[in-house]
Amino acid sequence: MNVFLSYILLGLSLAAPIGPINAAQIDRGIRNGFMHSWLIGVGAVMADGIYMLAVYIGVVRFLEAEMVQTFLWLFGFFVLIYTGVETLINAGKISLEHSRGKEPLIKSFFTGFFMSISNPLTILFWLGIYGSVLAKTAATYETSQLVLYSSAIFIGLFIWDITMASVASSFRNFLTSKLLVVISFLSGLSLIGFGIYFGFQAFNLLFDR
Repeated sequence: MNVFLSYILLGLSLAAPIGPINAAQIDRGIRNGFMHSWLIGVGAVMADGIYMLAVYIGVVRFLEAEMVQTFLWLFGFFVLIYTGVETLINAGKISLEHSRGKEPLIKSFFTGFFMSISNPLTILFWLGIYGSVLAKTAATYETSQLVLYSSAIFIGLFIWDITMASVASSFRNFLTSKLLVVISFLSGLSLIGFGIYFGFQAFNLLFDR
C-alpha cells in the first residue's frame, strides 16, 4: 500500500509545478467554471497517457531525434502563443455574471490535450523519470503490479486536476470583476511566456548546430 501511495505522490509531483496547464486551468475556471477547468486537465492527462504508453512500448529513440524535438518545440510554441493571445483577448470580457457554458466543453479538453502533448518538458518527464521508474518496477514487480502502479500515477494526476479546477472555479465567488480580469490577463501573459521559451528552444535546435 505504501508503494501504491508513493506512485500517487509521483503523479501529484508531475502535475503540481506551475506551468502552461495550470495557468490555463486557472483562466478557464475563472472564466467558465469547474467543468471547463477540469477538462483542460483531463485533456492533459490523456496526452500523458499517450507518452506513458510510448515509453512502455519503447518508442524512445524516435522521440529523442533532433528533428522530432524541434517539431515538438515549434508545435508547443504555436499552441501556447495562440492560447495565450486568445486568453488576453477574452480577459476584458470576464464579469461576475455567470457566463459559463458559452465555450464548448470539447474545446477545453483539446486545449489541454494539445498543450500537454506538444510540451517537450512533459516528454522529458515521461522519458526520464517514468522511464527509470518503469525499468525499476519491471525488474522488481510482475506486469500486473506494473499496470497497478502506473494507474496510481494517473490517480495522482486526476487528484491534482480536480483540486485545481475546484480552486479556480471558486475564485469567481470571492474576487471582484477587475481582479478577475487581472488574473486572466496574467494567465495569458504566462502562457505567452512559456510559448516564447518553447520558440527559443526550437530556434536553438534549428540554428545552434
